[in-house]
Amino acid sequence: MTPSEFQNLLNPDIQALLASHHSSDPAVFAMQFHGRKELPVRAVAEQLACRQKAVKKLPTLSQHNLLYTPLALEQSSGERTAAYKASLLSGKRAIDLSGGMGVDTMFLARTFQEVVYCERDPLLCAVVEHNLTVSGIANVQVRNGESISLLAEYSADSFDWIFVDPARREEGRRSIALEAASPDVVASHDLLLRHAQRVCIKASPALEISGLKKLLPALHTIIVVSVDRECKEILLLLERAYPACGPVQVKAVCLSAEWEEITEVAGGNGEAPRVVATAVKEYLYEPDPAIIKARLSAVLARDSGLQFVNKSVDYLTADRTTESFPGRSFRVVECVPYKPKSFRAFLERHAIAGASIQRRDFPLSAEELRKKYRLFESERAFLFFTKDAAGHPLCIYALRCFPGDEAALFE
Repeated sequence: MTPSEFQNLLNPDIQALLASHHSSDPAVFAMQFHGRKELPVRAVAEQLACRQKAVKKLPTLSQHNLLYTPLALEQSSGERTAAYKASLLSGKRAIDLSGGMGVDTMFLARTFQEVVYCERDPLLCAVVEHNLTVSGIANVQVRNGESISLLAEYSADSFDWIFVDPARREEGRRSIALEAASPDVVASHDLLLRHAQRVCIKASPALEISGLKKLLPALHTIIVVSVDRECKEILLLLERAYPACGPVQVKAVCLSAEWEEITEVAGGNGEAPRVVATAVKEYLYEPDPAIIKARLSAVLARDSGLQFVNKSVDYLTADRTTESFPGRSFRVVECVPYKPKSFRAFLERHAIAGASIQRRDFPLSAEELRKKYRLFESERAFLFFTKDAAGHPLCIYALRCFPGDEAALFE
């Protein structure tokens, strides 16, 4: 989107055109209106594509007459995670140093009296100002400029919270490390905490969580957030008064896009031992990815009365069902030592022509296994390739338990 296209998109006639073609294929629209020089055809087609993506990512915000830039929409928080962050942060005044599409700002505006939005792209600032207006949000101040420079203009303790989602892409390159992102929250640690008692940093879900306390001395909580079993982000909570030698609590928060229920697992380093079962039992469980990323599978196992299949992977097992397990549940059909020469006979005996192949701590990749045994995909049948308690190759044949049909599987 160019500045002139943005101005054209604000035209009531163009807005009506967007509304009337809201379900049209953007490519078909572009072909249909090709040559109409009086219309910003490219920009309208782009908005149609963005609006159709936003319906899923931003189900309530997208009901307003919002405008988007494709990259900002792609990089923005989804509503589910934005709402969760807003539930953690509240007060009189906050500043969002992340700018972007402004989704987090819009949700923070619900829990703060005033929010300052910072963005270095002037066009994106104009887009967000439009979106705030059409959404009826009046307590956000939009500021254009480099975020750390803008923050330095405010006096100490100007904010209750600072929220920052450092850009992990610079000049086409993608980075995970906090020090390589912009702004550099490690170098700006003290500056951030001079301007607010509390700071929330949104980091990549791929960030290594060990050793963060050395980089961020005021860090007191790490929260790994997933939505529908996909890790979305890691939240780092800092507080000025928190001692540099203080322990860091780690949490896994498992959200669903469809309902408001939240599952939390919390613990500290080395809080629970990994108890390994002597053999795989009747049920197999795979914790939510947020729990695995947060290294809290042992805490979950302890609290749920489960044991590990082996010392190195996060597959859990038990002789009983576990209600509302945060992750995937399976009924074990059979476990066999993995021996290449006899494994095809095992598949034939169970009439397994297709299965979802899962592997951890196993020498062959899922692609190699699928090709070797000519297996197609399945949503119900699963083959878990891993090692047993003694470290020998193992295959677990299991059936997935879906919500509502557990009773049939557990008879």
